[in-house]
Amino acid sequence: MTVRIAVIGAGIMGADHARIIAGDLPGAVLQVVCDASPERARLVAEECGAKGIATDPVATITRSDVDAVLIASPDETHAPLTLAAIEAGKPVLCEKPLAPNSADCLRVIEAEMKTGRPLVQVGFMRRFDPSYAEMKALLGDGALGRAVMMHNFHRNVSAPANFTGLMAITNSAPHEFDVARFVLDTDYVSISAFQPAGVDASRTGAPVFMVLETAGGQLVNIEVNNNAAYGYDVRGELVGEKGSVFLNAPVHSRINVELKSLERYAPDWRPRFAEAYRLQNKAWLKFVETGAPSPIAANAWDGYCATLTAEAGVKALSQGVKTVVERPVRPSFYQR
Repeated sequence: MTVRIAVIGAGIMGADHARIIAGDLPGAVLQVVCDASPERARLVAEECGAKGIATDPVATITRSDVDAVLIASPDETHAPLTLAAIEAGKPVLCEKPLAPNSADCLRVIEAEMKTGRPLVQVGFMRRFDPSYAEMKALLGDGALGRAVMMHNFHRNVSAPANFTGLMAITNSAPHEFDVARFVLDTDYVSISAFQPAGVDASRTGAPVFMVLETAGGQLVNIEVNNNAAYGYDVRGELVGEKGSVFLNAPVHSRINVELKSLERYAPDWRPRFAEAYRLQNKAWLKFVETGAPSPIAANAWDGYCATLTAEAGVKALSQGVKTVVERPVRPSFYQR
């Protein structure tokens, strides 16, 4: 069976997804690239050999020659387009966040449950990253004993002009919110958020430090610094009662020059998580083909939980108080 896929959004992420579909997913065909800019859609379509381009996302989703949809358009479009895919009965991989607010996440959840079958996968690709996978496996086989703490930091070279400290919580940290919850197999009960003294919180890329408590009693800390200057750098350590495990980023070379030995940092997230994206999309294609969701992949409920955590984090930073993270009862539809 050939799965005909439409990619909605031809920006950085949409173009990368189009390349994966065209080059790394046997059994899939890049049917349509849709973008508000026909020129941008055409460039990606020509590079990746797509069969056509479009500018209307809803019309693209409902096309009879489209079997599944990958949404990589701006954040505020994610929920409406995911709802359109659900209404059309088509499987969808939606880039994170599922929605910028929890109310819209709930609308997606309610619509999906009404269909009686899973249709939504959310693009928290770190679940598929080999280093996080090994971390979770070591915890699962008992090598580390009971998990106690998880340390995370997330650094970018520079932030866009409009990127505030609050956006560090709503746009950057959800990857950590999700993957720590996934590795520890628990939910959060509270979040505190801080910024260094003397830092202008409205400044572009102002750093944020968060501490979360889990239902299992673990502590999770997350540093987000979107103006780290030196490179894209994601690290983590899981601490257990018997030992700990660090994440290792893939390193392909070490340079020896001018009396120095060094490794280069990537300018953004794509080289660091290239394999995670490939494995995520491969799992999604299998989901489309079989109707059985990947046990690793994030679903709509996971997207909802990440957005709830971000909303609590915004309150914690804005009001300077430890904030309860809402813990709604997971519907049986989303039980693993």
